[in-house]
Amino acid sequence: MYAEERQHEIVTRARELGRVSVADLAARYDVTPETIRRDLDSLAGRGLVSRVHGGAVPADKLLLGEPSVTAREVSSPEEKLAIAQKAIGLLPHREGLTVLVDAGTTTGRLCGLLPSWVGLVVTNSVPTAAVLSQQEGRSVWLLGGQVRGITQAVVGPPALETLARLRVDVAFLGTNGFSVAHGFSTPDPSEAAVKRAMVASAREAFVLTDSSKLGVDHLVQFASLEDVDALVTDSGLPEASVAELRAAGMRVEVA
Repeated sequence: MYAEERQHEIVTRARELGRVSVADLAARYDVTPETIRRDLDSLAGRGLVSRVHGGAVPADKLLLGEPSVTAREVSSPEEKLAIAQKAIGLLPHREGLTVLVDAGTTTGRLCGLLPSWVGLVVTNSVPTAAVLSQQEGRSVWLLGGQVRGITQAVVGPPALETLARLRVDVAFLGTNGFSVAHGFSTPDPSEAAVKRAMVASAREAFVLTDSSKLGVDHLVQFASLEDVDALVTDSGLPEASVAELRAAGMRVEVA
């Protein structure tokens, strides 16, 4: 295979999978990692991919912007449901458990899975609050503040002030990107502030995210690997990346 053909396929795979790794590509095309790195550097120079630790992502993936709830809702639905099911298994079985659910389409999948022993759910997600409030016997608190239209998340001082006074058993958070170097990140400072306060308010904090977010570093870090008790993700995460995260002290639960 000529380099041009290989590079064309690499761009296609990056767009389909959301991320490609040097190790996986080298094995796939039976070439050295150095050859793949040169391919990725060439593609990045032409604006076709963006280089990240250990591989590359589509060029538009590192933009400061973020997709709407509607756009994200139809992305990787099977993976998100599997992640949510895996996350539910991390909940302590204790009556009256208090759970905090962050805004997001992956965390939103928890709505239909929360067990009966969860006594109270606190959330900053307008859609999540709407769904949970219709469940019989479910106590739901919606944080107050400004609603960001693009994510339907409540942010701002009132939400932060409430979170500062709360102590919940478990927090489930979403993220726009994660990496060993930058931790967990999101494009918007106001959402990052709320996420950071959620982590601080919880006895245990779990981040739920599909594997396409690996290696994507957004503008604002809201938690380091050390701040989070476990990362729950799907089986698309490369084994080498799982090993790297675990070597850095991150508990990784693969759905």
